[in-house]
Amino acid sequence: MMRIAIVVILGAIMSVLDTTIVNVALDTLGKDLHSPLDDIQWVATGYLLSLAAVIPITGWVSNRFGARRVYLFALALFTVGSALCGLAWSTGSLIGFRVLQGVGGGMIMPIGQMILVKAAGPRNLGRIMSFIGVPIVLAPVFGPTVGGLLVEHVGWQWIFLVNVPIGIGAVFAAIKLLPRDVPAEAGKLDAVGLGLVGTGVVGITYGLAQSGTAGSLTAGSVLAPLLGGLALVALFVVRALRIENPLLNVRLYKDKAFAAASMTTFALGAALFGAMIIIPLYFQQVRGEDAVHTGLLIAPQGIGAMVAMALSGRLTDRFGGGRVAVAGVALTAITTIPFVLLDASTSYWLIGGAMVLRGLGVGLSMMPAMTAAFAVLRPDQVTHASPQLNTLQRVGGSIGVAVLTVVLQGHITDLGSGAAQPSQLAGAFASTYWWVLGVTALALLPAIVLAVVERRRANGSSTRALARESDPHVHEAALEAAA
Repeated sequence: MMRIAIVVILGAIMSVLDTTIVNVALDTLGKDLHSPLDDIQWVATGYLLSLAAVIPITGWVSNRFGARRVYLFALALFTVGSALCGLAWSTGSLIGFRVLQGVGGGMIMPIGQMILVKAAGPRNLGRIMSFIGVPIVLAPVFGPTVGGLLVEHVGWQWIFLVNVPIGIGAVFAAIKLLPRDVPAEAGKLDAVGLGLVGTGVVGITYGLAQSGTAGSLTAGSVLAPLLGGLALVALFVVRALRIENPLLNVRLYKDKAFAAASMTTFALGAALFGAMIIIPLYFQQVRGEDAVHTGLLIAPQGIGAMVAMALSGRLTDRFGGGRVAVAGVALTAITTIPFVLLDASTSYWLIGGAMVLRGLGVGLSMMPAMTAAFAVLRPDQVTHASPQLNTLQRVGGSIGVAVLTVVLQGHITDLGSGAAQPSQLAGAFASTYWWVLGVTALALLPAIVLAVVERRRANGSSTRALARESDPHVHEAALEAAA
């Protein structure tokens, strides 16, 4: 089991790390490739869009061709795309290769989760799922650090080329360690559904990404693709409820536990990825730190997350994902409070300590919630659930980044000429963290619902088991009524 987890983690690290590692290199890329920021930002945006477009189809292709075979293909495509990115000769070629890289990267995480969940079974699910949380939680923390070190010391090409040896190792490990599986009955591809949800998710992601450039969530360049994307996703949902074999089974959300876990994952994605955009900017703009030192200063959150990863699996298996997620979200919210009080001279020790605890909270929230979502499903439903959970997490992250970026920019703009003063800039960042606190508190509501539903089901199962032991001839319907 651990061998399978290691293979999946290797792939996930590459995929998730590349969503953040390139951000610190955009300025260098623009200079070396002689392109303005509006053009070079497509190196990041193109990757995100290709991820968004391909995730919805992963369930169908894993059934049609087998999860192991598709996972190997995704690893190989991502590795080849990484190598081509490192060899890019122009902005256009780099963007094109990043899209290719994103197609592979978008399939790695959901299919890896499918393989893990099916191999683990209900008994080991909590512990095994905690491993897949490592790249999800740590990549936003260490991505900028790794990217800054590579750009400064060996060149921007290596933020892509570093994936090549890891990818080759992951491919060989997957060939040797992943169990062979037989393709299942996939049915005919729901091409209409793919067109609706694929285009819709891309529209939402693109609109949110444009908000950083537009500086407003109400700009036409943001609202047009965002509202169009939401409309297409809504059409997909309506259609999926009416046909027999939709691309994604949205009926899963009728299960209260799965729906609550999904909403928790969505809100946590916004809180995690959004906050990880703000704190590096605080260190750079208010405290005057360079990219490398900024990366080192945000590393304490990774320490807390790693401790949480070691604990979350055992705690989830013992207490249930819902209760662990409630504790984790509550800790994340409480440890966000020090950031609301930031000023231009706040002790680095205080910030670091708060980041360690916040990382612990995030680590105790994200994967227990996803584990609880998978725990209520039948094996045949996992192929539908994994793409949806990954999409929700990434869209939640995009929303968090977009909203918090616009809010921060608005506070800085309101300062006018005084924006050059570190004390006033620090106030803008502190005010923005109120939004982070609000988003985190929002995640607490579905987490509480998840814990309540999970507890009721556990109590109901115990009652039925006791009733069977006392009178095995009691009718099942009577037992359920008594429960």
